[in-house]
Amino acid sequence: MYAVIVTGGKQFRVGEGDEIEVEKLDNNVGDKIELESILKVDGENVSTEKGKVSAEVLAHGKNKKITVFKYKAKKNSRRKQGHRQPFTRIKILSI
Repeated sequence: MYAVIVTGGKQFRVGEGDEIEVEKLDNNVGDKIELESILKVDGENVSTEKGKVSAEVLAHGKNKKITVFKYKAKKNSRRKQGHRQPFTRIKILSI
């Protein structure tokens, strides 16, 4: 059985026991959270009614650094910037 959840403007296909990284949530480590499910598949049965998926917050962190480099040709204009996107790692407990 699996479900499709929505969090942080993105959709994730999850099953029980899965660990995924989502956009940063304002919950503490160890908190239980409820996520909105838009699709649930149980064997051959597919339901599109909204449901709840319970999960536990495992950790917070930042992804690898990406380099943003902008320049204008022939103008001696250069700009270098780094970015690390914050994330929250969660474990799906039940669907």
